[in-house]
Amino acid sequence: MATSGPAYGLSREVQKKIDQKYDPELEQRLTEWIQIQCGPAVGQPEPGKAGFQKWLKDGCVLSELINSLCSPNKPVKSINRTKMAFKQMEQISLFLKAAENYGVTKTDMFQTVDLYEGKDMAAVQRTLMGIGSLAVTKDDGNYKGDPNWFHRKAQENKREFTEEQLNQGKCVIGLQMGTNKGASQSGMTGYGQQRQILNP
Repeated sequence: MATSGPAYGLSREVQKKIDQKYDPELEQRLTEWIQIQCGPAVGQPEPGKAGFQKWLKDGCVLSELINSLCSPNKPVKSINRTKMAFKQMEQISLFLKAAENYGVTKTDMFQTVDLYEGKDMAAVQRTLMGIGSLAVTKDDGNYKGDPNWFHRKAQENKREFTEEQLNQGKCVIGLQMGTNKGASQSGMTGYGQQRQILNP
């Protein structure tokens, strides 16, 4: 945030729309969940979007979060608590890779600069919601907190059909495909010819 200058014109309008997607109530819920999930060692952010961004900016809290959900296997092997910018961005990247392996879809993932520079904190919230939903859905004993905070993801409902059932389906013509019963081409004239009207 400090390294980029003020936005003007269209850039300012775009940034304003992105900022409007940020949900302060969701911030409180996510903060509470991360503290329950990781323990008191992660600390408490200052209230507001800037405080939330500063709390997550170095990637350490996020790495603790994904490690706590993948216990006993820790996908982020080393958590580097340094003030060096490139190391903090690298820590965020390690978290994003671990989150993708955990099952978060690419469309729900934020970019490193979205968090590090505070460009799109709503995307960060979306990623954390995706992780929470997956954790509740997996129900592997690693999730801590209220399961009602996140919705469960849809589960696969695989069905098996016998060969006989599959063959029966081949003979059925669905009405949405249309039918030719009662239709005939009798009385039709060829293309380009005049229609014959007969008087009785």
